[in-house]
Amino acid sequence: MKVLVIEDEALAAKDLIKNLTELEPAAEIVGVLSSVKESLAWLDHHPMPDLILTDIQLSDGISFEIFESRHIKCYLIFTTAYDEYAIRAFKLNSIDYLLKPIDKKDLASALEKFRSIDPAAHLPGQLRTLLQSWGGENRKHKERFLCVQRNSMVPVNEPEIGYFHKEELIFVHTIAGEKLIGEHQTLDEVEDLVDPAKFFRVNRQFLIHMQTVARIKTTHKGLTVVLKPPFNVELDISREKATAFKEWMS
Repeated sequence: MKVLVIEDEALAAKDLIKNLTELEPAAEIVGVLSSVKESLAWLDHHPMPDLILTDIQLSDGISFEIFESRHIKCYLIFTTAYDEYAIRAFKLNSIDYLLKPIDKKDLASALEKFRSIDPAAHLPGQLRTLLQSWGGENRKHKERFLCVQRNSMVPVNEPEIGYFHKEELIFVHTIAGEKLIGEHQTLDEVEDLVDPAKFFRVNRQFLIHMQTVARIKTTHKGLTVVLKPPFNVELDISREKATAFKEWMS
């Protein structure tokens, strides 16, 4: 089991890791981070862990900023000295919410919940990798989306899509210049369905198709992606995601 720890108090991080390794001797601590900025950079350049143990209040903000700006596919256990964030925490992929000082029994209970949800995380590394890759090459990505156009449902094939855009709804923008209402509720859902070799999540609002990229400009913030006509759109990509985007394009 690969675990990422996000905690800005060195002593608290040390105690948490000590209790974790005693309860889960096979756990591998893949990182110990202390800020929102550091965590975003780490997630952009490392494989997703199985579990993240994270404090809520960090040195440069609150950890919700991390999980609301990145598509986190692993489970989360929040730790905090306050209980005011509980409802917001459980809107994320959270399995428990532990109040500081953390009782070892409470941590054990949270880990037991995790075991019941994701038993594969506790398998030996090679076996787990084999199971995760089983059939991976044959995985079918969604190739057709049903969209709403006026009072009708219209099928849109993947090659016709320029990008997905989240406003209040998920909109599908086609290379023919149409703006259609998509069938899904969140951009996370769409991202899970499309081929990652063709689509890139630029930010929380945009998921773009590679065929729409006209040029890329370097800016002081990171990168700006200019989309081809008929799209009159320029999208900023943060420095944290710039490397991943360049690798995707190449």
